[in-house]
Amino acid sequence: MSMFDLEEREAIESAARAWWLFLLTGLLWLLFAVIVLRFDYTTVTAVSILFGVVAIAAGVNEFFMLAASHRWWKILHGLLGVIFVVVGIIAFVHPGDTFAALAAVMSFFLIFKGFFDIVVSIATREEIHIWWVQLVAGIVEVLIGFWAAGYWGRSAILLVIWVGVIAVMRGITEVIFAFKLRSAGKSLSRGPGPLAPA
Repeated sequence: MSMFDLEEREAIESAARAWWLFLLTGLLWLLFAVIVLRFDYTTVTAVSILFGVVAIAAGVNEFFMLAASHRWWKILHGLLGVIFVVVGIIAFVHPGDTFAALAAVMSFFLIFKGFFDIVVSIATREEIHIWWVQLVAGIVEVLIGFWAAGYWGRSAILLVIWVGVIAVMRGITEVIFAFKLRSAGKSLSRGPGPLAPA
């Protein structure tokens, strides 16, 4: 075992001890989705600010995932975090823009996140038995993203639904990531073997 493998194992073991933190954030995302879908947002500005908060929170969440990732997964999580924060800032800078502009930002967010979830689910299908849940979530995100990009009959209610869907999908992927970490920690504690990507 090389020094790189040993350092990588130690980093994964350290991150795996905090698997419950990602489970908690996933459950909080799901709770946030329920709250979002219960309230009536009637202006584009309110929906834009709400979406900005969701996008920035998702970006910060991706930065937390850096500690639990290794190799090229760190780069992907970092890139996704930067993109989400930038998209959130754009939503804050132009909160009163038209439905078309806000839907375009949301569609970009959903499509990028959906493709990322699809890639992660396929790449880690050997490490977790419910990998297909993340695959389905990614496909749904991509489909809703393309719908958001091309649907012209937008309303504030529809934009709120899209924000709620983003929060639900984020919650699902966080819970899956928590169990991936837990599984990786258990497999490392059993002894040497192949490292699972995070």
